[in-house]
Amino acid sequence: MSGLFEQVLGADRAKHIAYLSGPSFAKEVSAKVPTAVSAASDDLDVAKRVQSVFSTDYFRVYSCTDTMGVELGGALKNVIAIAAGISEGLGFGHNTRAALITRGLAEISRLGVSMGATPITFLGLSGLGDLVLTCTGDLSRNRSVGLRLGGGEKLKDILDSMKMVAEGVKTSLAAYKLSKIKNIDMPITKEVYLMLYEDKPPMESVRDLMGRGLKEEFRGFN
Repeated sequence: MSGLFEQVLGADRAKHIAYLSGPSFAKEVSAKVPTAVSAASDDLDVAKRVQSVFSTDYFRVYSCTDTMGVELGGALKNVIAIAAGISEGLGFGHNTRAALITRGLAEISRLGVSMGATPITFLGLSGLGDLVLTCTGDLSRNRSVGLRLGGGEKLKDILDSMKMVAEGVKTSLAAYKLSKIKNIDMPITKEVYLMLYEDKPPMESVRDLMGRGLKEEFRGFN
């Protein structure tokens, strides 16, 4: 969205916009459940002003200047949440979900850094925090879509029956295209795209992910 605002409003005005993101189901926030999020702006003073306005005794806001990282973390975690839901729908357990969250964060970070984000942002609330919530929470729309896909339902039937939007469906297409443009390895995102848009059977995706060539865990952000 920051790119769109810059195109429409111009760079000078866009610098004064802040983006609020992080692990926050609206239902829980409205019930005043303790919540923490990030407010990101290219201008730290703007981020701090938003931080001050939105912070309450149950809603804690942290300021940040990595707009790109906060935006990408908030969008790409939905793709991994679909994968987490699929794994649960297939009957897999906590081991699989933990692996998807961890390796999902790795590929989100690789793409983010290639687009100018700061690596440490993805360890924060709008990165790891939002990813954990969306992959594990029962209120997660994207996890729910994956859960039903893993259980054998068709994507069209799932989407037709939903009253809310599961953003990860369209984001998986955009993320897959970006990974090709940037030449970034995003195997989980690729398999989610293939399952959603090319009807690849989930168990086939599992076999392909687990059968990939062995690698070092920490390969930097390339």
